[in-house]
Amino acid sequence: MTKHRKALEKLCAKPPSSDIKWDELKSVLEHLGYTMLKGSGSHRKFYHKDRDALIVCHSPHPSPNVDKGCIADVIEHLKTYEFI
Repeated sequence: MTKHRKALEKLCAKPPSSDIKWDELKSVLEHLGYTMLKGSGSHRKFYHKDRDALIVCHSPHPSPNVDKGCIADVIEHLKTYEFI
């Protein structure tokens, strides 16, 4: 199993995992075709050109773990655009 598949399964686990690292989330989104754009402050935008889809997330600090609310938003977005 690839690391992207493992990270995607971790992302979609029920209940959502509380130890998803920012680098894992970023890697999964980039693997799905998203490009990270610069946001303001600690907000980061991921854009998928082919589907004209935008995800806005808050990059965590100082902890590397992504907030569960962000994870829920990303999962809903990926389901809406039929990535998962």
